[in-house]
Amino acid sequence: MQFAELCSDLQRLPTPLPIWRGQCGAADWLSAACAIAEGGGRLVSLWGSDRAGQYVVAAAYATGQGLLWLDLPLADGQSHFPDLGGLFPCAGRMQRAVADLLGVACDAEEPGRPWLRHGAWADHYFPLRHTASGDERFPERAAGDYPFVRVEGEGVHEIAVGPVHAGIIEPGHFRFSVVGEKVLRLEERLGYTHKGIDKRFEKFAAGEGHRLAGRVSGDSTVAFAWAYCMALEAIRGTEPPPRAGWLRALMLERERVANHLGDLGALGNDAAFAFGLAQFMRLKEDWLRLNKRLFGHRFLMDCIVPGGVAVDLEAAGIAPLLAQCNAIEKEVKTLRAIYENHAGLQDRFITTGRVTPQLAAQLGLTGMAGRASGMAIDLRAGFPMAPYADLEVHMASHRNGDVAARVTVRFEEILESLRLIRGMVVQLPAGEVKVALAEAAGAGGGAGWVEGWRGEVFVALETEGEEIRRCHCHDPSWQNWPVLEHAVMGNIVPDFPLINKSFNLSYSGHDR
Repeated sequence: MQFAELCSDLQRLPTPLPIWRGQCGAADWLSAACAIAEGGGRLVSLWGSDRAGQYVVAAAYATGQGLLWLDLPLADGQSHFPDLGGLFPCAGRMQRAVADLLGVACDAEEPGRPWLRHGAWADHYFPLRHTASGDERFPERAAGDYPFVRVEGEGVHEIAVGPVHAGIIEPGHFRFSVVGEKVLRLEERLGYTHKGIDKRFEKFAAGEGHRLAGRVSGDSTVAFAWAYCMALEAIRGTEPPPRAGWLRALMLERERVANHLGDLGALGNDAAFAFGLAQFMRLKEDWLRLNKRLFGHRFLMDCIVPGGVAVDLEAAGIAPLLAQCNAIEKEVKTLRAIYENHAGLQDRFITTGRVTPQLAAQLGLTGMAGRASGMAIDLRAGFPMAPYADLEVHMASHRNGDVAARVTVRFEEILESLRLIRGMVVQLPAGEVKVALAEAAGAGGGAGWVEGWRGEVFVALETEGEEIRRCHCHDPSWQNWPVLEHAVMGNIVPDFPLINKSFNLSYSGHDR
């Protein structure tokens, strides 16, 4: 498949990864999507923009050659665009979000089924239009009834869970249709943590937007900040120094390890194995404390900045970092043996919440969960940039697609990240850790694409001088939340927390 066949005026963005941007007309929007789908490509993200009254729908596709950002400008007065849901099922919710935020709907839009609208703003108000300031206030009103799909039949009943949950957890509504304890269907209702981040970006200077990007989803602050900085650096034609690139990757791998440690403990706890929670949370706490000691923040927030990184790894920090990797590796291997030899855990894990490789491919399952279902895709291995090209990432993958497979992938990714971190520390190049951004000159567009711990994080950035005209941040949870609905089918209700945690999808990053 040739990119030139998809659209005209294709631009290669100056990023470390192969990313192109182009534009097409309405007649070519579907044909381009068809060509990409037939070539084995995937939809990474879909969003909308208002360029001073000119509505534009955009899609980012991953192909064997790289990532393609394709714009579809809509004609004056046009408020619909062709539906991509038939080719890429994950497009459905993204298209509904475009309708809620911009007032531009796909041809297959279902009336009465908003995605991000929960009564917080008026029906005629669309927050991403250029006429909206983002400071408007609306009278408080109740959210309308959401038309959940009903499952009927003898013995069928519904269980409504959320959006408010027990414990410290973000809000999301789950509507189960069950017979006895067997789940026939699950329908999710999200959007309760929509914070208006896309609109908020417009109040930031481009050189400061990385701070907001790093707060889209707190567990992926490194991935989002890096993707934003990659996009801005492409616009400004700025290349960070080599040492900064290696330090960014070091922080990204530390973020990956921290999340996998926490989730492995939580998975043990959800299967009534509290010992696992205690041990893994102890390891995670030690890991985060060293982050604070070496880089100034437990979650590495604001450490990645345009032009490089904000903090260097001092020579005195190398020994404790290597020592921790060695100690953590030993304990993780011990805990893995305990998990794999614990009959009760394996009984809960094996065959639970299975997503077959065929279903994963059809629905676009991505990231860590995708790799557990045969989707062998990892940007660090498929499109390696420094330092991953030098360290040769060994991608973890499995085909069973159940909770056990997702646990296995997490264990293997921790061990691989520890290997990568040691290699990065030993081979860390000398030099500066930050350069100044080149001066802003007119309008520009750039993209960032990073393999976060959960999956592909994507940022599309458009600027006008130092102003941010549009910044779209995409979390891989958009692809994976719909797959969770299928993973739960046929399982019993008490297994839902375990299945849910095995994916551990983001509410905040998804809702933005």
